[in-house]
Amino acid sequence: KYKKHKMCIYLCSFNGQRHTWRLKSTSAERALQYQPGHKIHGFTVKEVVAVPDLFLTAVKLTHDKTGAQYLHAARDDSNNLFSVQFRTTPMDSTGVPHILEHTVLCGSEKYPCRDPFFKMLNRSLSTFMNAFTASDYTMYPFSTQNGKDFQNLLSVYLDAVFFPCLREQDFWQEGWRLENENPTDPNSPLVFKGVVFNEMKGAFSDNERLYAQHLQNKLYPDHTYSVVSGGEPLAIPDLTWEQLKQFHRDSHTHIHTQERKSFFFSIPRFFTYGDLPLEQHLKQIEEEALSKFERINPNTEVPSQSHWSSPREDHVTCSPDALAPDPARQNTLCVSYLLGDITDTFEGFTLSLLSSLMISGPNSPFYKALIEPKIGTDFSSVVGYDGSTKEASFSIGLQGMAEEDIERVKQIISQTIDDIIENGFEEERIEALLHKIEIQMKHQSTNFGLSLASYIASSWNHDGDPVQLLQISDSVAKFRQSLAENPRFLQDKVKHYFKENTHRLTLSMSPDEAYLEKQAKAEEEKLQKKIQALSDSDRKEIYEKGLELLTAQSKTQDASCLPALKVSDIEPTIPITPVHISAAGTVQCVPVQYCEQPTNGLVYFRAMCSLNTLPEDLRLYVPLFCSVITRMGCGGLDYRQQAQQMELRTGGMSVSTQVIPDSTQLDMYEQGILLFSSCLERNLPHMFQLWSDIFNSPHFDDEERLRVLVMMSAQELANGISYSGHMYAMTRAGRHLTPAGDLQETFNGMEQVKFMKRIAEMPDLSQVIRTLPRIKKHLLNPDNMRCAVNTTPQKLSDTAAQLESFIRDVAENRKERKPVRSDITERPLDPLNDSGPSRKLISELNFQPCQMKTFFQMPFPVNFVSESIRTVPFSHEDYASLCILARMMTAKFLHGEIREKGGAYGGGARMGGGGLFSFYSYRDPNSVQTLSAFRKGVDWAKSGQFTQQDIDEAKLSIFSAVDSPVAPADKGMGRFLSGVTDEMKQGHRERLFAVTHKNLVDVAERYLSVGQRTCGVAILGPENETIKKDPSWIVK
Repeated sequence: KYKKHKMCIYLCSFNGQRHTWRLKSTSAERALQYQPGHKIHGFTVKEVVAVPDLFLTAVKLTHDKTGAQYLHAARDDSNNLFSVQFRTTPMDSTGVPHILEHTVLCGSEKYPCRDPFFKMLNRSLSTFMNAFTASDYTMYPFSTQNGKDFQNLLSVYLDAVFFPCLREQDFWQEGWRLENENPTDPNSPLVFKGVVFNEMKGAFSDNERLYAQHLQNKLYPDHTYSVVSGGEPLAIPDLTWEQLKQFHRDSHTHIHTQERKSFFFSIPRFFTYGDLPLEQHLKQIEEEALSKFERINPNTEVPSQSHWSSPREDHVTCSPDALAPDPARQNTLCVSYLLGDITDTFEGFTLSLLSSLMISGPNSPFYKALIEPKIGTDFSSVVGYDGSTKEASFSIGLQGMAEEDIERVKQIISQTIDDIIENGFEEERIEALLHKIEIQMKHQSTNFGLSLASYIASSWNHDGDPVQLLQISDSVAKFRQSLAENPRFLQDKVKHYFKENTHRLTLSMSPDEAYLEKQAKAEEEKLQKKIQALSDSDRKEIYEKGLELLTAQSKTQDASCLPALKVSDIEPTIPITPVHISAAGTVQCVPVQYCEQPTNGLVYFRAMCSLNTLPEDLRLYVPLFCSVITRMGCGGLDYRQQAQQMELRTGGMSVSTQVIPDSTQLDMYEQGILLFSSCLERNLPHMFQLWSDIFNSPHFDDEERLRVLVMMSAQELANGISYSGHMYAMTRAGRHLTPAGDLQETFNGMEQVKFMKRIAEMPDLSQVIRTLPRIKKHLLNPDNMRCAVNTTPQKLSDTAAQLESFIRDVAENRKERKPVRSDITERPLDPLNDSGPSRKLISELNFQPCQMKTFFQMPFPVNFVSESIRTVPFSHEDYASLCILARMMTAKFLHGEIREKGGAYGGGARMGGGGLFSFYSYRDPNSVQTLSAFRKGVDWAKSGQFTQQDIDEAKLSIFSAVDSPVAPADKGMGRFLSGVTDEMKQGHRERLFAVTHKNLVDVAERYLSVGQRTCGVAILGPENETIKKDPSWIVK
């Protein structure tokens, strides 16, 4: 989301395999046969490097004719990825690269239909499709597990990027336009519309994003980093269609019409990853794109920022946050330092490690100096090392602080730097950090290709060596060696980059009550200036163009030019994940599910503990309990020592709330908390010892520590709303529709945000301190707990023995307590063994759903709108039809109404596992109007005006989600948590395949019709007169 603790994004994640992990991976081996100098389809191999830590082989090539760069990472992973990136260095804030990224995907020479990008979402089994605009590059990635699909998507992406139509209409829709508020009424007022215009208005309503943007613009004032690459909302309307086309010529391609020869103005960089053969990719890229271009040596290099001879200070303002934990303390202050060039791989590695040592966790010097004295609520939104610009930066500061503390914070920052230079870092902290890197390299995630692409993008964009970045162990070894040779190695860096660095910016931000008003006024002035320049014929033209656009948006699109997979390309059955359940603890009988997986020597442990015996008045406190239980110390360890041990011995330990709707009954659910941790096999006894101490003797009595955690948590919740507003709206809309929905709102909804704000405002936390042990007594009780372990076959018996002794250690917490409610239903954990261990669900069979409309007034200029409807649970025969219907309505109707016509950044419908069918919009300029778009969507479905092709596309889209890859750490989890077995999943699969046109019309009528349905509505957004006057709304 934002660059909070952007420490060690070495490789955020490592990849999950579908097939068994062989020590020698065939794809990586095959790639070793390439030799430097080899010519393949117009490319020459430059370098071939085995990277055993990541189980891959890197092959670097250059395109002979155009100089395009290519990197292939061959790895035994079926989730193949393609990405192409261009250096894009805008010199103004009109958002030209961002609007270009949007319009490029709106149609191309070979695929001239409107919006091939969104259409391909439903014609493919892609696991990822998107495009990103960074400060200085634009990247177009996709991934899929299907070879034919890969070729289809590659064809569409290449044509889009190299031969886009860039029609004027696409520029109006995606960028900005002047249009009548109601396009069909020439007398309605003229307003600004456009997808990027609204997206950026939404983005800048997030104060953290706003601050990060100002900080970068002011630290690098000389060149491209001084402008907003995504677009400053008030500058976007200065961009013309001509300028957009010129920017594409300058940054992506340049075409000489006389000879029809094309030149690159910016060298494209291609990256492919996975187990598909490299030759096929090269052949297709050469034939469909590169063969049509000539070489040109453009100079689009970003010059280094000239160094300041003395530090600078600056100040900006933002809108006040109604949900801030303390309204009187809403200032942010941060000091940012310009560091070295990111293409120096080892220096970058060292600085990002150094950054972690300085700011990460309660043992770090800046945490002790800035967070613990409670001067602010948390570090500033930009904190730590940032390598996303040509020269890196490091930032340190606070948010949620009082204006009078500004000088004190500056003092503390420079004092802390002096202390670090004098004292250095404990060896154990350095070891803990290197241990973290080791775990990150072994942990396999499902989107490893995408993580690699993002990880190498910035350095490669400035001609750094991407292969060097992948050789992480080399950097670790070199780091250890540098420390051994010079024990003051890190202190010298701190002295050089921080103490003696005159290129540093101190930026403060304070809330201005009139901020939103000023923004709105500036937008209104901009609008009036544009309008005053219009003649009558201009106005008429605007009205006509608005109608043309509306007609184009309303026309049924012919997408037949686009390639597509067929439903018959989908695997008919799913692979079975074998698990076995046994009991641990001779007396205890705690059920354990074991799942053997190729986890690369990591052990993943989970425990689900029931909430059934917890008194109702304590439920609101459960999320707080989860966030502090592993962070306040335990046994003989204070919270600092505990944090150190967790870093040194585990891949992290966390606790989260769980609300699991039953798969057969809408009014039944399981409630609990989930403990999760992972470790290297050698650390098993240490990991379980830490859990034992948390069960047996957690510390709750340190009020100072609790206050720090409460403030950080309240601040984080308040900051997250402008980003996840649609999730909060959907959660709230479902609150009164099912018992599980009600509990979701308590744990994860606006109710929780407001509750945490109340706690953060308490002058005295002793009441909370008394509450936490009461909760612990009910939750950390082996009597209502079940466990799951995923690890390699070799380590199963070891893990079982360690788990056994953990269960023995915590036996004294076992107590048979009566459930608070009488309505408990038991379900066997193993469907084939009724007499075995069970899950205990709450069933509120007399639950009365009720309709409610809630509006939350928020300090942003855009809305998040949601409507939820009570339908049927997972195993009901209509569930599959509702899933397909939601996907089809989104693609074929709602996307056009809400995004294209309405100008929202996103919108659609989804069917949730808890039996709620939800409509939503994201960063939406409209509020109540969007609710009628939802209704129209239902009418469209009931009218049956959709084709078999539409249904098949929705099926493809649903299956790409159903079949998205699962990491070894997460295999068997559906069964462990929800009791959904492979057989149940296969049944759902067959029902999805079987959905017909008639089924879809039927379910739309039966569940979504106005007279039939029970629904809840919620909107988060700016002040709204219409809603205030309407008594059917509850305004919060």
